[in-house]
Order: sequence, then structure tokens, then C-alpha cells
Amino acid sequence: MAEREAGRDGRDRSPAGATATRPRTPRLDQPRPPRRRVLPEWDPEAFGRLSERIARFLGTGRFIVWMTVVIIVWVVWNIAAPDVVRFDSYPFIFLTLMLSLQASYAAPLILLAQNRQDDRDRVNLEQDRKQNERSIADTEYLTREIAALRAGLGEVATRDWIRSELQDLVRELETERTGRPPVRDADDR
Repeated sequence: MAEREAGRDGRDRSPAGATATRPRTPRLDQPRPPRRRVLPEWDPEAFGRLSERIARFLGTGRFIVWMTVVIIVWVVWNIAAPDVVRFDSYPFIFLTLMLSLQASYAAPLILLAQNRQDDRDRVNLEQDRKQNERSIADTEYLTREIAALRAGLGEVATRDWIRSELQDLVRELETERTGRPPVRDADDR
């Protein structure tokens, strides 16, 4: 018998059994091997923190002062320096390009910092909401407990109530003994 036989449809069949080779399928009980990446990886938290630091710096007076100094030095250098060392003549196209480049990077960094702040604010708001819900639940519980205590106190015999009941009994006994109502004391009034 030959190693390969033709099947009913005329195609060659691969050998079966111990000599057969199975196609390589990944095992599901083992992790995949790490793939090589073409693009570099970075920590998004570190990038976010860096963008926040840059955005904080861009929003300060120090940045505006430094930017003004750089622009003044740039313009003075390209006007007053000898022609050999000038690198950007009068319409200052390279300066305009540098300012546009700075603005094109500053805007997304500021937006990224704002998005991170929004996320933090959202988390803080959710925590505050949960804390408020717990406080409201605690307040409602304490209100119910106080109402129950008040209802319970309404059924408790107080000293004044007992004194008035005893005085009524004394009066009834005095009336039964003497046949006439007792004379009221100054304390009974």
C-alpha cells in the first residue's frame, strides 16, 4: 500500500494515525507567546502625567514670559545680527512655523490633561454621591429610631403621671371614707 491513497473524489489523502502531522493550533490552556511589536509601547499613565505637567506649565505666567523673551531674542537676532549668522529673515517664516508647531502640540496636550482631570472629577463626584447616599440612609435610620423612641416614651409611665394617678386614688379613697370630696391642697392645683 502506498503512503498516500486517492480518496473517492480523486484527491490525495494524507496519512492517518501516528505518522500523520496535525496542523499547529494554539493550545487553549497555555498563554500565547508574546508577539513582537512594530510600534514602541509606552505607559499611558506616565504620558498622561507628563501632559498634565506640560499643560500646567503652559498655563502659567512664567511660560508667557519665557515665550516673549524667546520671540524678542529671535526677532532681534535676525534683525541686528550679521547676515552670515541670521537664520530667519524679516517675515520670520521659521518663527511662525515654530509657533505653529508649539501650538499644534500644546492643544492636544492640554485636551489630554483636561480629559484626565474630567475623569478624576467624575470619580470624585461618584464617590461623593455614594457618600451622600450613605449619609441620607444613616439619617433616615436615625430618624426612624428617634420616632420609635418617642412612641415608646409615650407608653412609659412618668413620675408626674404616677403622682397624678396616686392623687386621684387618694381622693377616691378619701371620698369613700368620709363620704364627701377631699379639700384640695395647694400642691394639687
